[in-house]
Parts: sequence; structure tokens; C-alpha cells
Amino acid sequence: MKVGLRVLRGSIVAALLSIAAPLAGVTVVTGVATPALAQSASSIIVEGNRRVEAETIRSYFRPGPSGRLDNAAIDDGLKALIATNLFEDVRLSNRGGRLVVSVVENAVIGRVAFEGNKKLKDEQLSVEIQSKPRGTLSRPMVQADAQRIVELYRRSGRYDVRVNPQIIEGPNNRVDLVFEITEGKKTGVASIEFVGNHAFSSYRLKDQIKTRESNLLSFLSSGDVYDPDRVEADRDLIRRFYLKNGYADVQVVAALTEYDPQDKGFHITFKIEEGQQYRVSSVSVESTIPSLDANSLRSFSHVSVGSVYNAVAVEKSIEDMSIEASRRGYAFAVVRPRGDRNFENHTVALVFSVQEGPRNYIERINIRGNMRTREYVIRREFDISEGDAYNRALVDRAERRLKNLDFFKTVKITTEPGSSSDRVILNVDLEEKSTGEFSVSAGYSTSDGILGEVSVAERNFLGRGLYAKAAVQYGQYARGYSLSFVEPYLLDYRVAFGLDLFQREQLHNSYYSYDTKTTGFSTRLGFSLREDLTLQLRYSFYRQEVSLDQNLFNPFTTAVSLPVLLEMQQGAKNTSLVGYTLTYNTLDNNINPTSGLLAELKQDFAGVGGDVTYLKTTGDVKYYQPLVSDIVGLLRVQGGILNKIGNDNLRMLDHFQMGPNLVRGFAPAGIGPRDISRWGAYGYGDALGGTMYWGASAELQMPFWFLPKEVGLKGAIFADVGQLSDYKGPAFPGGAGVPVSLLGRCSSAQVSTTACLDAFDNNAIRSSVGVGLIWQSPFGPLRFDYAIPLSKGPYDHVQEFRFGGGTTF
Repeated sequence: MKVGLRVLRGSIVAALLSIAAPLAGVTVVTGVATPALAQSASSIIVEGNRRVEAETIRSYFRPGPSGRLDNAAIDDGLKALIATNLFEDVRLSNRGGRLVVSVVENAVIGRVAFEGNKKLKDEQLSVEIQSKPRGTLSRPMVQADAQRIVELYRRSGRYDVRVNPQIIEGPNNRVDLVFEITEGKKTGVASIEFVGNHAFSSYRLKDQIKTRESNLLSFLSSGDVYDPDRVEADRDLIRRFYLKNGYADVQVVAALTEYDPQDKGFHITFKIEEGQQYRVSSVSVESTIPSLDANSLRSFSHVSVGSVYNAVAVEKSIEDMSIEASRRGYAFAVVRPRGDRNFENHTVALVFSVQEGPRNYIERINIRGNMRTREYVIRREFDISEGDAYNRALVDRAERRLKNLDFFKTVKITTEPGSSSDRVILNVDLEEKSTGEFSVSAGYSTSDGILGEVSVAERNFLGRGLYAKAAVQYGQYARGYSLSFVEPYLLDYRVAFGLDLFQREQLHNSYYSYDTKTTGFSTRLGFSLREDLTLQLRYSFYRQEVSLDQNLFNPFTTAVSLPVLLEMQQGAKNTSLVGYTLTYNTLDNNINPTSGLLAELKQDFAGVGGDVTYLKTTGDVKYYQPLVSDIVGLLRVQGGILNKIGNDNLRMLDHFQMGPNLVRGFAPAGIGPRDISRWGAYGYGDALGGTMYWGASAELQMPFWFLPKEVGLKGAIFADVGQLSDYKGPAFPGGAGVPVSLLGRCSSAQVSTTACLDAFDNNAIRSSVGVGLIWQSPFGPLRFDYAIPLSKGPYDHVQEFRFGGGTTF
């Protein structure tokens, strides 16, 4: 606003004493009446106003107790007029002993436009600014709006943005306001450095933070865009990582950021004071509540004597003890940890003190920021509600659950005093983020050939917290579709219900001489027994049929095995099964694990209706352990057994088919019993599978220290050993289930009429060694393995190179 007041605030009276002659060149004020010539507000002369009524302007000059305008009243009126932002210029003068107020009104904004903005829409920018169409033009406000636009772009990582507001004058004191925007490129993170870290390498610490360095693939993600809020959150992630690994005195002193114009990016340096690593010398529980036995809470501690101090385990212990005390009727019990350090031995004696906390109740839970997510979806993550006793541990648990939903960019729960001293109000502030996913992908798999997939998924369907996904896959040897739906809270209980509809078609290739088509559905219920233990119950029904390529469907070509022909002749079979999966998971990261245990036990019973009966049991255990210098060790043991139930024969399709999923270096279905009577287009007959298998693997995973961390590449060295045996499927027509060891060589007459099965299984133990390349790509984890078999069967199919998804095989 162009208002020049050549009057000192403390001496306006002296400046107004000059009645006769205004000072030349003064924008605002010359002289007004002296106290002797004081006048009323109604006698003020108003000039220059076009839209604002004269009486409105006079109303800002309010007389004193005497009913007359004095110098103070004139001063206050002038300031009030300026503060309205309605005027570009205000002048005070004296004419014949009367006060004259001359004004130049601000122009009216006819249109607000944005030019040059491609990354942010007009709607997003319009919300941020205060200058609006049909409003008055205020130059200070326009400058403030330009700065708001700059800040909005900086939050999206564009620090090179420039905003130039242009005012285009029109008739009738109207203007158009145009913000000319030069967006510039995204300002990335040129480097991330750590100072003071001795226990953990910079490579390892970069795994713990969200910010990433810019690289060639940065356009596929936004982690390399500089965000000061994210950098500040990274400080806390680093601190929690150290606390989890025993460094109780750690401090992340600062996160220094410096913009480098030459690199056009930020250099970020985290300064760390590690301190010493502590181990737990003792764990005890004490209670000041007379009727609450402290020893009875000892079993809820997740900290063990001799272990490295773990702040996360301490927090979990506090939470579980608080919940257990509340369950026993001590709703106001508070568990506080106390650690007595021994600085010489680097140990800490941990004491959990259970005390009677303040008797506060939750008066109200305010949920703010959920524009799309239904309120009940948020409230069901709380184990407490209005009227319940306030328990900080339960509030922290709710906050963690809300963050794990992955519906929100930020989650923050704060408290404020209620209507009385024993009332607390919880404020849940949320910022939602996009939860929809649309994916178009194409690739190549050594087992499925060239393939493509289109999928649409929504993690918060209709804002109700539901998961829905539809996918269509079409490939060289595999094609199909699937529809999935998950309700995480069935009937308002913490039980997940899932429904899947699917159709899969596997075409004949170099591993299988036949085609299979499977259509069906499955339902499942998921239970969280503990934070590290889950149980899934399921029921599946599917219809499976076998078909042959016309060039192969001729017994005299001797290309197809007897079990395959029998499956085709018997037509489609229905399988109805129930099963469960029990999972124990302590991995530190499910996508890129470096420590912890993952164990799964699965059982499926087929025979609840349908045409097939069997009992299939499998187990799989993976153990990760960090070794030295960012090298991670992996041990894996797996096994399975297929049992016949009743008089029904086992189908070949229900047998275990193993290859690189057991021992790398072999083709899919490349090991185990095989029909060697059929020499076809694909080598020695079909793989028959087995009813028993076991396998073990040892692997070392290590980073490529000479490559930037953000590339996401690491190498692996591995050794595998395993066995698949005991085929119990069709042998002779009418003689299914004959042990392989009793099957003799087929005669030429039998071969020409497909009347027998010449199965070979010498129960050989297969083994291999190899190297791998693991890539945490923007498209998901990918893996390339090259393995050399050390021991194999004479008719096994070898495949030394394998490409596929996942960090493990």
C-alpha cells in the first residue's frame, strides 16, 4: 500500500499544529485543526471515494469524550483507514478550518490467473492465495501471495521457482492479477553424509532414512526431492535406530543442509554422537499399587538379561504391561521405565515401575483432516473411547496403528484440557494421501516368458478402509485374471476377511508338455495372535483341467506322459480344500530384511467335497543375521510332505514340483521323479513330482560399496542343497499309486500304446553354488541368479541363469 505518513508517531500533535499550509511533497497529512478549532466527525470533507461511502470513511474518525475530534482521534482514524486495505493512498489536509480526507481507492481485482504452472494446478494455487476475484487489490497482499506460491512449490521440491506478479490495469479502476511462474526443475539431494558414526557405516544408516540421493532413476520416485520436514523426521529415525541397537546415549545433534548452486541440489550432513553400546544387566518390575503383583507382569517384558539394550522392546514392554494392568481393573496404572547405567561395564539395569497415575478420563476424541476416510475407520484403531480412562500407552498404540494403515501422510495425536481438571480431549490430526494404484507393467521371466500385467488397486476403497484389486495378466506362457477384496475388520472385530476370484492358464513350454486351466475362488480369515504371530484360515475351491497341444495329442508321437493323458481323459476335476497358515515374523524389514526370523507352517486338507483328497503340509524358515561391514547372512530350511487320504489316488498335478525354488541352477520342475519313456519335443518326458521334499540354503548378501546407495544393488553368494522324491501318482492304467521303485522299463509295445509309465527316481540329493544380483528397483525387488549344479540326477533339467522378483528365491 502506498501510504506516506511523514509524521512521527509520538509527535503527530506537533505536526498537525500547522493549519495554514500543507507541506509540499507529503503524501499523507499536512495540517488539521488545532485543539482550539476542533470539529466533529460529521464536518469532515471526504474526497476521491468512488465505491466506499463518505459516511463509512467518516466513521473511522471517532471523537473523544468531548464530542470533538482531537489530535489523538485523528491519528487513530488515519491508522484505521490504512488498516482496511481499501485505499492505495490516504491524504489529510486542512481547508478553511475543516479536516479534508482525500483517498485513492484500491483497484478491484477482476481476474486472478496463473501462467507457467505445469506441476501444480490452478485450483491448488488459488486455495493458497488471499487475493481473490472481486476483491480489492492490495500490493502487500500480492507480494505475500507470491511468497505463498513459492513456499508451495518448495514443499514439492522446487526451490528454483520464481513468481512474478503482474497487475494489468483495466477500465473503471479494475485490474487483472496474473502470477507469472517459472517452475524450474526439482531441487534434489546431491549428497547425504554422516559425521560421528563409528558403529554403523553410512551405507547402513542410509537404509534407515526416507531421504534419498538423486540418481538416474530418481524420476520414478520422490525420495530424492529435498523436504525439510522429511529431513527432520530422518533425524528421529536415525536416533531410534541407534536406540534399538543399544546406544542409549545417542544424540543426532543436527541435520545441516546447504544448497549448492553448482550441483543444483542440497548437501545434507547428519552429525551424530553415538555414545557407548549398552547391554541389559538385569530386568525387574516393581509396583507401588499394593494389590497389583509386580512379578505377575514380568512375563510381559520383551527385554531379556544379557541382550543388547533395545528401546523399541522397552516401549513394547511398557505398552503390554499397561494394557494387562488395565485389563485387570487398574485403568489408571502407569508403567515408567528406569535405566540405571553402569558406565564402566556399559550395562543398564532396567526397572519397570508400575504406579497409580492421575485419574483422568477421555472427554472427547476430535478427528480432523479426514476428508475421505470415514471416521469409524479411524476410531476402530483405538482401544479406548470417550468416557474411558486416559492411558498414554493405548494412545501411542492407536497412533502407531493409524500410521501403519498407510492412508495418511502424517498422523499426530495431541491432548488438551477438558471441561474439568480430570478430563482430557484427544485431537487426532491427519493429512490424507493418495491410496489408489494403477500399474501397467511388462517384463520377462525365465519360467513364464514375456508377460505383461495391468492392475488397479485401492487400499482405502470408498474411504471405508477396504482393499480392492483387479489384475489382468497376459504372457507368452501364462495368462489370467484375479479379483481381490479384503475387509480388515469383519463385523467390527479385528479379524481380516479376504475374498479372491481367479483364473490362471499355464501353457505348454520347455518345462511342461501340457496346458492347465484353473478357475476358482478362495476365502480367508486372518487373526493377529501377537504382534509377531499371525494365523490365517482359508477355504478354496477351484476347477482344474488339462489339455494338450494338437501337435502333441497323438500317442504315437510318444511326447506325452501317461499321467498327463489320464488327467486329460478324466476331464476337469474340482478341488475343495480347507487350510491354515501359521506365521512367526520378527524381521526388521519385510522387503529388505537384515535381521530376524520368518517361519511359516502351512497345511491344506482337500476332500471337503470335490473330486480330490489329500493332506499337504509344508514348512519354511528363514533366518537373517547381520555379520560384518553391512554383510547379511541368510539361512533357510524348508520341507513338505503330501499324504494320501482314503482310497482316492493322488493326482500328478497335486505332487510337489520343484526346481529353482528348492535348488537354484535347475529349471522349473527340473528335478525329481521323471517319465523317461516319453522322448518328446521337450526332452525326457514330463516331471512327475514327488510327495516329499526338503531343502537348505546358506547365503551371504553384501552391498556394492563402490556404487551409490540409491542405486539399490547388492550381491549374493549362496549354496543350496535339497531332494524331491517318492512319486505316488498314476503308473499303469488301473494301477495308480505303485511305488516308483517297482516300476520297470516299458517295452516298446507299451510305449507305443501309452500303456505304462517308465519313471526314474534315484532319490539323488541335488546341490549347487552360485552368485546373485539383488536390485531394489523402483518397480519392486528383482533378482538375477547364476548357479552351477554340483550334484544332479541324470535326467534333471539344468537352468544356470534365473531371473525373477523378490529378495529371496
